[in-house]
Amino acid sequence: MSEADETRDGVALTNLDQPLSDRNDATKRDLVDYLDAVREPIIGQLRDRPLSVIRVRPGQPPFMQKNLPRYTPDWVRRTAVWAEASHREISYALCDDRRTLLWFANQRAVEYHPTLATATEPHRPTHLVLDLDPPEGDGFRAAVDAALLVRQALADAGLAGAVKTSGAKGVHVFVPVTGDATAEELAAATRALAVRAERLDPALATTAYIREDRGGKVFVDATRSGGATVVAAYSPRLRPGMPVSFPVDWADLTEVSPADFTIRTAPALLAGTDPWVTLLPEPQQIPADLIAEGRTIPVARVQAMHEGKRRARARRETT
Repeated sequence: MSEADETRDGVALTNLDQPLSDRNDATKRDLVDYLDAVREPIIGQLRDRPLSVIRVRPGQPPFMQKNLPRYTPDWVRRTAVWAEASHREISYALCDDRRTLLWFANQRAVEYHPTLATATEPHRPTHLVLDLDPPEGDGFRAAVDAALLVRQALADAGLAGAVKTSGAKGVHVFVPVTGDATAEELAAATRALAVRAERLDPALATTAYIREDRGGKVFVDATRSGGATVVAAYSPRLRPGMPVSFPVDWADLTEVSPADFTIRTAPALLAGTDPWVTLLPEPQQIPADLIAEGRTIPVARVQAMHEGKRRARARRETT
């Protein structure tokens, strides 16, 4: 075993001194050490949820892995999920323990994107999520301001949520929900909340799914529903400086920046705690009027597809 190799919890860790990317801002050892240091809170977010990861191999662009490779150890728990798009079963990992997390780290899996529903109840998402995606450039403060609009829209509906940085340039608002809401009902309620937030300040926020229609505004993304994934709290992101998605108290949201939370700073900030669990409110029942309102709002991806076809026809007719 070389100096760049070691074993933890029975997992052989190799080439630990290799850089994770051509930026040379972190090594594989940095990734392994970080994930091991925050294993309890991050496994709490991943447990029993079908997991997609973003991996990076030397000399190759990053890629998202859903289906487990053939060489995956037998002790990695997994669940089969039917994929309508590819008409096949996907074998997703369930990252329920330290050994599995270390195995993923050794595979150079940097980002961890669990589903919003558990493997045991795949059609019952546990959270409603709104993703605040600012325009190109340094738009984090705009995303924060849009998150505050979402918070107001939630309060107006009698709901409460918690907020975390996305680890990139945006903000995620999570609303824990009771188990009686279906994926379709949650998707409808999410659309309604996004539109309500947009109405509060249409100069700042937009629900326009087509990027060219956003006009430099923050996109209030209501598409994180059903079988969608969202990057987990405490997950690293493949960005300069290796930021992580990190929980923030609403009272502190205007005072932070994504660069405050990285694989180097987060362990000390956590100090053995799990603020995401503390900040998340108890599961709430979604109001029926919110669901009914959302059902009158077109599904963004479907609407964008039809609009794209309409625009393509218009371009052909003018040439």
